Amino acid sequence: MHDETAPFQASIFDMDGLLVDSEPLWHEAEVEILGGLGVPIAPGDCRQTKGMFVREVTRYWFERFPWSGIGPDEVADHVVDRVIDLVEAKGRLQPGVDQAIALCRSHGLRLAVASSSEHRLVEMVLGRFGLAVHFELTHSAQDELYGKPHPAVFLTAAARLGVAPGRCLVWEDAPAGVLAAKAARMTCVAVPEPAERALPAFGIADAVLGSLEEADERLWAHLVEVHRAARAVGGRARAVGDREPAGPV
Repeated sequence: MHDETAPFQASIFDMDGLLVDSEPLWHEAEVEILGGLGVPIAPGDCRQTKGMFVREVTRYWFERFPWSGIGPDEVADHVVDRVIDLVEAKGRLQPGVDQAIALCRSHGLRLAVASSSEHRLVEMVLGRFGLAVHFELTHSAQDELYGKPHPAVFLTAAARLGVAPGRCLVWEDAPAGVLAAKAARMTCVAVPEPAERALPAFGIADAVLGSLEEADERLWAHLVEVHRAARAVGGRARAVGDREPAGPV
């Protein structure tokens, strides 16, 4: 049963780049496979599609540099296969993952993963690094019509937990993920890589960290205050609306 007095009831984590340092591995796989099809892509170009579902990524590049032979969805399968191999070989957890999880658990939050990666990659990563035990559910944009920055992946995760979006705390590293979390009306902690920290999307996050090692009680107090302030503003807006006349003045 949820504590109705608690500001947050659930914490939803992104995976790639947030829990595991897999973004460079995605870039490696995309350059290797898409480059082999004639797409003039360099590692830095992969930032254009960061946070998207993999099939959206391959379709994005196919629209700009059409190739012959296999279709973009089959190419996406090859990219995921390659990422799985790379994570198995040289993937590593991001600093502070255990600390962020412990902070959420200490405040009684239920934990979920909502990722743009396919289920098979999510399951492999959580199993590979012993994280599966911490999360009661995982959800993938594979099951949604649209990936991030559309909020569907977060809204479905919240619905499956039985938690209102306004009581969810999201942890993200990608601009598209931050936009998705805020579109879902959730509180969002962003942990961008240094090269992306100045991107506009991170300006709407409720907190921006250098790493998950900064997930501590001071951060928690800040998030609680942000949540209370937002609810107070929402409450005042509703009260004003209640006093407005029903018809034209």
